[in-house]
Amino acid sequence: MIVREYEEDEFAIHKVPIMMMGGVVAISLALTSVVAFGYVDRAAVPSEVRAQEGVMSTATRSIQFYDEADGTVRVEDAASGEVIASFAPATGGFVRSSVRSLVHERRIRGIGRATPFELIAWDNGALSLRDTTTDKSIELASFGADNRAVFAAMLK
Repeated sequence: MIVREYEEDEFAIHKVPIMMMGGVVAISLALTSVVAFGYVDRAAVPSEVRAQEGVMSTATRSIQFYDEADGTVRVEDAASGEVIASFAPATGGFVRSSVRSLVHERRIRGIGRATPFELIAWDNGALSLRDTTTDKSIELASFGADNRAVFAAMLK
């Protein structure tokens, strides 16, 4: 059996990567501090930005979502009961996940399904799905044109 003895110089730690990692940590702490101390706003709240810019809604529709026994998600107009859209199992993934996040907020607060959701088109081209009972909303344009188009079709 051959045993190799190592000299102390063979296991040198390179200083450049260590300094770069330290720099990343320092920049992260600096940016976090800047936000924490209020030098930079934490986040833009869409409803506040719309109020400041005077953006108005161009169309609003109250809608309800129903889970069918076969896994289909049915979307109805809350006022008329008209079926607006239907998503078979393994389709409508964005609609399912968007609504589930809002329904989750309702369940946490013990709120039922009596109050419909609001689908709102704004004059700046934005589209929102809002839950008036929890005051939570999803800005649908943030998820791409295809996902926005699915909800935009429900306004017509």
